Amino acid sequence: MKIAITGKGGVGKTTLAAVLARLYADEGRTVLAADVDPDANLGLALGFTEEELSRITPISEMKELIRERTASDTFGKFFKINPKVDDLPEMLSREINGVKLLLMGTVKSGGSGCVCPEHVMLKRILSHLIVGTDDVVIMDMEAGLEHLARGTTDLVDSIIVVVEPGARSVQTYHSVKRLAADLGVFKVSVVANKVRNEADERFIMEQIPPEDLLGIVHYSGGVAEADRLGSSPYDTAASAVEEIRAIKRKIDSDALAKRLE
Repeated sequence: MKIAITGKGGVGKTTLAAVLARLYADEGRTVLAADVDPDANLGLALGFTEEELSRITPISEMKELIRERTASDTFGKFFKINPKVDDLPEMLSREINGVKLLLMGTVKSGGSGCVCPEHVMLKRILSHLIVGTDDVVIMDMEAGLEHLARGTTDLVDSIIVVVEPGARSVQTYHSVKRLAADLGVFKVSVVANKVRNEADERFIMEQIPPEDLLGIVHYSGGVAEADRLGSSPYDTAASAVEEIRAIKRKIDSDALAKRLE
C-alpha cells in the first residue's frame, strides 16, 4: 500500500496521514510514514515529542551522507544521479506507536529547478519507497505532485487531496488533478476535512465528483486539542479516527480493485 497525501497548508493532510499510519500499524502492518512537506509536523501528529524530533536530522541536511552516496565533488557539480538508498529508510527512520517516521527535509535553493546532490538523494529515496518496498508507505506531501517522478506515480495506490469546504481549497484539488493527468495518472481522490454542517456537506458534494470523494471528516474538537498539545489526534479525536477508519476501508477496497484490473 502506497499513499500520497497532498493539499493546501492547514487543511489537515498531516492529521489524515498520521491517523492512517496508526490504523495500518494497529493491523500489524509494517508502516513507514515519510514527511515530505517542508513545513514538517507529521512527527508530532504520530506521537513524538518536540524534544525527540529535535534530535532527528532531516535527510536533506545530512551533508556527509549525501556527499558519500552521491560521490559529489566539493562544489556539488558532479555527482551520481542514482545513489544507493535501499538501506536508508530502515537506517534513518525513527519508530513510535508502530510507525517508522522518515524526515525527508527540503532543498533550500533559490531556483525551483534545482538539480543538486540533495535533490537527487531525496527524489531517489522517494522513488525507492514507492517502487522498492513492500511496506505500507504514507507520504505527507506538500501541495502538488512534483516530488513524484513520471513512471512511479502510477504505482501509488492512492493519491489523496485533502480539502476544506472552500473555493481555494477545491481549486488545489483541480490543480493536482491536472498535474497528475500530465504524469499519466487519472485517478485522484479527495477527503473533505473540517466539515461543520449540512451547508459544508452540500458544497463538497457540488464541487467534488462522487467517484473522487473518499469520504468526509467532520470538524473535531479532539483534533484541535491534539494540535494545541502537540500530540497525536489518534489519541484524542475518537470521532475523527472512526471517520478516517471508514476512509481507510475505501482506500483498501479501491487498491484491491486496481490490482485485480
